[in-house]
Amino acid sequence: MTTAAAPPPKYAVGSLVHARGREWVVLPDSTEDLLVLRPLGGADVDIAGVLPGLETVVPATFAPPTPGDLGDQHTAGLLRTALRIGFRAGAGPFRSLASIAVDPRPYQLVPLMMALRQDTVRLLIADDVGIGKTVEAGLIAAELLAQGDARGLVVLCSPALAEQWRAELRGKFGIDARLVLPATIGRLERDTPYGQSVFRPDGAYVVSTDFIKSPRHREDFLNNCPDLVIVDEAHTCVADSTAQVSARTSQQRYGLLCALADDATRHLLLVTATPHSGKEEPFRRLLGLLDARLATVGFESRAGRELLAQFFVQRRRADIREDFQDGAHFPSSRDTVEVSYALHRDYRALLAEVLAYARETVRSADGALQQRQRWWSTLALLRTLSSSPAAAVRSLNTRAGVQEADTPDEVDRTGQVTVSDPADTDSAQSADEVPGSLLPTATSTTEETGSDGPDGLDAEEKARLVAMAEAARKLAGPTRDTKLKKLVAMVTDLLDSGYRPIVFCRYIATSDYVAGHLKKVLNKKGTEHPVAVASVTGELSPDMRLNRIAELTGADENGEPAPERRVLVATDCLSEGVNLQESFDAVIHYDLAWNPTRHEQREGRVDRFGQRTDTVKALTLYGADNPVDDIVLKVLLRKHDRIRRATGISVPVPQQAESAMQAVFEELILSGETPSFEQEGLFEREQLPAAEQLELAWESSAEQEKASRSLYAQNRIKKEDVATEVAEIRAALGTGEEVREFTRRALGALRGVPADRKQGGFTAHIDALPQGLRDAVTAALGPRHPSPVVFHDAPSAPRGEVALTRTDPVVAATARFVLDTALDEKFPAWQRPARRCGVIRTDAVRRPTTMLLVRHRFQLSLPTRDGEIRPQLAEDARVLAFQGRPEAPQWLPDEEALALLEARATGNSDPGFATDHIASILAALDTGLMDELRLRSKTAATELEASHHRVRAAARARLAGLKAVPQGDPDVLGVFLYRPAVTIQLGADA
Repeated sequence: MTTAAAPPPKYAVGSLVHARGREWVVLPDSTEDLLVLRPLGGADVDIAGVLPGLETVVPATFAPPTPGDLGDQHTAGLLRTALRIGFRAGAGPFRSLASIAVDPRPYQLVPLMMALRQDTVRLLIADDVGIGKTVEAGLIAAELLAQGDARGLVVLCSPALAEQWRAELRGKFGIDARLVLPATIGRLERDTPYGQSVFRPDGAYVVSTDFIKSPRHREDFLNNCPDLVIVDEAHTCVADSTAQVSARTSQQRYGLLCALADDATRHLLLVTATPHSGKEEPFRRLLGLLDARLATVGFESRAGRELLAQFFVQRRRADIREDFQDGAHFPSSRDTVEVSYALHRDYRALLAEVLAYARETVRSADGALQQRQRWWSTLALLRTLSSSPAAAVRSLNTRAGVQEADTPDEVDRTGQVTVSDPADTDSAQSADEVPGSLLPTATSTTEETGSDGPDGLDAEEKARLVAMAEAARKLAGPTRDTKLKKLVAMVTDLLDSGYRPIVFCRYIATSDYVAGHLKKVLNKKGTEHPVAVASVTGELSPDMRLNRIAELTGADENGEPAPERRVLVATDCLSEGVNLQESFDAVIHYDLAWNPTRHEQREGRVDRFGQRTDTVKALTLYGADNPVDDIVLKVLLRKHDRIRRATGISVPVPQQAESAMQAVFEELILSGETPSFEQEGLFEREQLPAAEQLELAWESSAEQEKASRSLYAQNRIKKEDVATEVAEIRAALGTGEEVREFTRRALGALRGVPADRKQGGFTAHIDALPQGLRDAVTAALGPRHPSPVVFHDAPSAPRGEVALTRTDPVVAATARFVLDTALDEKFPAWQRPARRCGVIRTDAVRRPTTMLLVRHRFQLSLPTRDGEIRPQLAEDARVLAFQGRPEAPQWLPDEEALALLEARATGNSDPGFATDHIASILAALDTGLMDELRLRSKTAATELEASHHRVRAAARARLAGLKAVPQGDPDVLGVFLYRPAVTIQLGADA
């Protein structure tokens, strides 16, 4: 059974109608029975549905200006810019660019062009950390939704990143998504009619991947999932078939993605900065989700590379650096430094005691199972003691997780997750708990377990552990903890140099310990410049983490700005996904990660697009006489950095890294001796030492990665292919300089009292703005924004401040207010900085010259992927000018017409004289002038078609049926007459 299509509307998309006492523009999705309308000059929030059968709807025309509504020399420019900033249905070939709150860089449009080439979009976007994968995925989603090629959207991500994804979709792309998490599902189900699914194919959702993969919700999700899916951190959804870490979880996620990908009509965007973790099989599985051929095809062949290039895009920072030469905020360099400290003698003595204890307990274990358990528990103790006294004390008072394992393999799986930082672990979101080292806890008494209990620990051994815990407790504080003392000096130096650091720790106990001491030391009595310090760990929910960061970096209850001297101490729960570049510009690795990728992720929180500091800092703190730090530095971190500097590529840790690290620690703990029951050692080895094996494998991976850059390089689409179109769209919607000048001038006229800042941009007060604009600005910035409001000459701005771009909510609200008041003469004169008419005396012209501000509306017919034609609204503003009388106009080239906007008045015009002249020009609109404007509208439609043809041809998209048709007569928004400053001759032209 088929459903009959709705009859076409009586009014074409883009035509004007009068209803409910005002004029409206007809929008797409209108039918004969229901018109979807937007007020003329209104915003998307004002869109309404009108039933012609129940309400009176008649054709309308745009009212011409009133001759007496005269403005000054700035009127025309303000009106034109306000009109163009307000466009949300721009005439360019990318339908979504006019309605999104982001100004994409040229390289970010390459994935969009790749998507437009495909009938069903399947892409793996694998750009480096911090260069805009979220924006690239959002651009594709916004364009598919705008063109009608997708009905709905779902983002699958970690629950810790869900709120950020929702904020990005809403703030940058105008997509209002619902959160589907364990904490929200109950409310969503209560709000859903009985028997219906929480999910709708035309809805927008941000969903926890681990929540939705559960059997209870999986089938309902698959049956009602929207046709566009974005998978964030997609590498966590696949695992090597031999992987020991989180294999079951990864397999469940992978099964979910396979089920989604089985629908050949579903668009699928996979997003990750680490698609290849050093293992080929997971990478191939990831690619196989996009196209089954990619799972097996050889990339050494030309055919294989061409196939891969259709689905995979990966750019490094060096590849896109030139795109940030226009003043956009992106760090030019990252200053990395290693800083060492020497252990206090008491700390060194305890570390030696722990090593001796580890050696004794591992060697005396009874069988392979107990040996593995003791191996991991003592390794946990070594790592926590290297982190902080607080972490060591916590570990010595916590039962080891490996105690519950029943087999050596299970012990290794548990130990790798809780103690190491394996490359194929799910994420750092919940891995910051201190691992226990007790077998059992040190609080057990002899009476409870006997002198030789089932755990194998007697009272003497337990007393030894208790003594170590007490010794660790006494090390707390900068006197004996020289690592903490060195950190205080590092943080002080950074703060004094104007930096705002993040201190990354491995464990919750260490983060809280460090934050507490920093607060005390940096804010001693009499301190001239107090420092704000906060700790954020996995102990907090994702929402609580964001709130704590906002408390540290945002304005207080009185609107006072956040302190410039601030320090964030955090665990790796913040090392992925959370953007901190607006408030911080330096990273200190207080604890060394046992995976170099984790360091890259940490530094990527500040070294990313939107960072205002040109050189960010990354400092690595290590113990010069700490053997644990020595192993991690030499075996992993320095080799990774050396390869990155030599190749320009961050090469993932090879698969051998985990076994190599275990073997090296075995040498440390056992001092080169082998246990009596297993002559081959705890872990299998080849003939070469483990560290050398790892280095050879890593260098081999680096060579393969260098070669793969040519294999994976996206050469089929050049950003230059779309650069011309993007430049034209930006010019049509308002250049950056134009937006800055408009906003400053408009706020000045509206009593905002703008004042220049030394750092660029300006500040403005909103208290005296007109009520409507003041409410809109407050809604955009939030109630606790700083006062005065800061406006930045940049494409991004911190929370509570304004970026001087056309899509910033405050700039858009200002433009909408200026346009609304220009069209409505009922507003008080001071609230109308733009007017629709003007007569200007200027020495920029030699003859009387008339400028018209005209708006064209088009019905744009776009072919869709299913073979249908979808009508769209497109709008364009043009400046036209002619010399002489309106009855015999001599039309000027476009560039001369635009130049009139820069003309400066050199004299005044009599209001009566000006009104008469404007009236005569308006009268001519009913005769010959309108014929010329209609012709210009047809020419603009032809140009619009041509631009769509160029982009679609470059993207190999379908072209049949593409057409642009003007709707009605062009709207004349403004009429401005420029007269010579000095009358040279009398006569008709005088």
